[in-house]
Amino acid sequence: MSDRPDLQEDRDGLLIQMRSLADDRRADPTSVRSAAVAVVALARAHHDDELLAEALRAAACSHRAHWDDHEARRLLGQALRAARRAGLPRLEAAVLASRASVLLEMGRSAAARRDLAAATSSMAVDPTVEPVERERFEVRTLLALAVLEQNSGRPVQASELYRALLGRPGLDAQGAVIVANNLALTLAEQGAYEDALASADDAVDRARLLRTSMLAQATGSRAWIATRAGYLGAALRDFEEAERLYREAGLPLGEHYAELADAMADLRLLPEATAAAGRAEAEFHGVGAHLMRLEARLRRARYLLLQGDLTGAQEVALAAAAEARAQHRSGWRDRALLIAVQARVGLDVVEPSDLVTARRLAVRLEAAGDLHSAIDAHLAAGRVAARLGRRRIAVEAFDRAEALARSGPALVRIRGHLAGARAGLLRGDDVHVLAECDAGLRQVAALRDDLPTIELRALASGHGAELGELGLGVLVRTGRPQQVLRWMERTRAAALLGAPPEQHGPTDRPVGPDLPGQGDGLGVQLRSAPALMVDQPRRVDAAAWRPGRGSRRVGRALPGLSRLRAALDGRVLVELGQHDGRLVAVVVAGHRPRLVELAPLAAVTEQLHGLLFALRRLADPRSPASAQAARVNVEARLVRLRALLVEPLGVEADAELVVVPVGLLHSVPWSALHDAPLALAPSAAAWVRTAGAVAPSGHTVLVAGPQLGGALEEVEALRVVHPGAQVLGPLDGTAQAVLDALSGAALAHLACHGVLRADSPMFSSVILADRPVTVQELHGAGPAPRRLVLASCHSGADVAYAGDEVLGFVSATLSRGTTAVVASLAAVPDVEAVGLMVALHRELARGATMARALHSARARVDRDTPGGFVSWCAFAAHGAG
Repeated sequence: MSDRPDLQEDRDGLLIQMRSLADDRRADPTSVRSAAVAVVALARAHHDDELLAEALRAAACSHRAHWDDHEARRLLGQALRAARRAGLPRLEAAVLASRASVLLEMGRSAAARRDLAAATSSMAVDPTVEPVERERFEVRTLLALAVLEQNSGRPVQASELYRALLGRPGLDAQGAVIVANNLALTLAEQGAYEDALASADDAVDRARLLRTSMLAQATGSRAWIATRAGYLGAALRDFEEAERLYREAGLPLGEHYAELADAMADLRLLPEATAAAGRAEAEFHGVGAHLMRLEARLRRARYLLLQGDLTGAQEVALAAAAEARAQHRSGWRDRALLIAVQARVGLDVVEPSDLVTARRLAVRLEAAGDLHSAIDAHLAAGRVAARLGRRRIAVEAFDRAEALARSGPALVRIRGHLAGARAGLLRGDDVHVLAECDAGLRQVAALRDDLPTIELRALASGHGAELGELGLGVLVRTGRPQQVLRWMERTRAAALLGAPPEQHGPTDRPVGPDLPGQGDGLGVQLRSAPALMVDQPRRVDAAAWRPGRGSRRVGRALPGLSRLRAALDGRVLVELGQHDGRLVAVVVAGHRPRLVELAPLAAVTEQLHGLLFALRRLADPRSPASAQAARVNVEARLVRLRALLVEPLGVEADAELVVVPVGLLHSVPWSALHDAPLALAPSAAAWVRTAGAVAPSGHTVLVAGPQLGGALEEVEALRVVHPGAQVLGPLDGTAQAVLDALSGAALAHLACHGVLRADSPMFSSVILADRPVTVQELHGAGPAPRRLVLASCHSGADVAYAGDEVLGFVSATLSRGTTAVVASLAAVPDVEAVGLMVALHRELARGATMARALHSARARVDRDTPGGFVSWCAFAAHGAG
């Protein structure tokens, strides 16, 4: 250590300043870096190793705050050598602890653990350490260990450490923010959402007393947990507030956009997720954070794959692989190449080289300990081999995936069961296929039932989509109709029946009186932490997700045939399924259900797409000739669809049908394909529930939305049918007024514009006087109306999810206790629909069910006009009420 007089005068002050800057999360990272660089130069010039180590540690913390972990690690390596040259165990321990935090952020858990152990040893051998300082160091070490446990997928152990830390005297105010924030995340990982919310609110409250950057990150974290907990409105507001705070603090927005992308993906808002990932990529590029840019690019490739943009996913993934290769990040390179192979499998353009690539990726990812990616790589290799006719290699790949998954968490085990089923199929072992599918679907049900919202439950069902289809294919070949029906019911609209109507998921959190407008959301981890504080997981890893104590399990009873027949009360049930590109139906009529093989799915899809296009043209024809051409097209396709879907069923022409569609068949205008009353249902179980509901009683609500020419005329005409009805018009029909009026109504009629979000149907909306109201808001409102008429365009166009789920206006209201809905699957001319609506309500007033009332009303429609014919085609009844 130097005693040069020109440095000695300021040396003690400089040491205190550097220590303070390294540990003070309130300091501006840019200012810290500028001051630290100057002191580093001074210390080098005077060969002062103690001052050099402290200044390098401060400089490293400034780089870490800007996500440059590699530079921070390099500087801390230099600081460690300087501290050892100075012979100061206490300083060596501080540097090791700082480096452990950086290593944790880089995913180097084993190296971080070694540094923490070495730091503890260095502190123990220094007799000059005061008790207060030792306590602070122990707190920081415990915090780093807690984060290490969390990043290692052990949230229970991590949360225990976080709880213990909150009571330690050595935990300062800044550290308390991070501990509360991290505790919230670990609780959310365990499914204890309300406890997580409380801890996240605590973190945000504490952060308000510190600097803006901490509050920005705590608020963004809280938004992420709010998304998982189902408080979607609060989450979106918190994301907006976090972005404002990030900008105010002058922090890079890359991390914020990355968090936002994951949240949007959780909500199935895939275009928004992809856009947010792209913005994160651009932000990281702008600040030179190449490592984080690579992660964002890979995230974008994954979202494109989920979105079905297979070509785009392949291009972005290959670019990410090239970037990872240049950065010598083999794990990221392999994950990017895996996405590219998966995209090629989806495009059905696989070649022998893809098989070589997939097999190599599987070996490398398995050796790296990336279990989830390794299983996906083995699955991809099996699929490619099967496509290429390499049966033995395919079976080997599937078997390896199954073996790897046996000891993994739930989602990993589901992938293993899929691999086992695929291997059994190639071996011709139907018993094994069914056993694997059954076990996998049980895992999916357990996962789904522990999730808090209808959207998350529907998305979870997608993990069992392929299992359900494989099992159905075996039973269609070998089983009885009753077995086929029960198998289809296992997955059909299970998310809708995951909770009783009164336990619907919330859309918003109550706002605390002490923080108006700010008490809603949940947290993630802070980036600009002290040297020992590291970021915890930015999202719950799907492969490591485990149900926790805050979740609930709701059993889903499948109706037996006798109960089903009683609920049908003379109607005929037609439940459809699909497997191997073909459609199949189980028909329940009389005492024996029948199994009917229908047309190839591709043939139905071709006719349906053409029909829906022609209906759009007919709803708004440019000329009489255009209307006539569209009319001819629609009628021809209706005849063809009737021949493909209804005539093979062998049901009587006057039989009243209950149809349970599957996938794209939810978009079929079923009422136009059968000459008797017909109702749709998401599942047979859902039908039984609506059939057993109490007869409606209560008030009637009629709502006319703005900017809809026939809405007022329609509502005025309906007021004659329902003299005591509550009427809300284009001016007074505000969102809150309508939501209040709908609560507990016996009958509600909404004549409003509808906006369909096919990518995220729970964000579809109806336009009211002051603003749109989404399906999510309707689902989270008070008691549902017993019967509902949605006269808005596209209100009946529920969207099918993978795994036989369906979400939208109709399914959301049925899940909340509504017994019957009438809605349109296409755009309808509002003025010409008035007559149909009046006739419908007159039949309802006489006591008819919704299906019979609609059938009678459709018989009175003037089908000679284009608008009348579209209305006759587009409206359908749902449910038994």
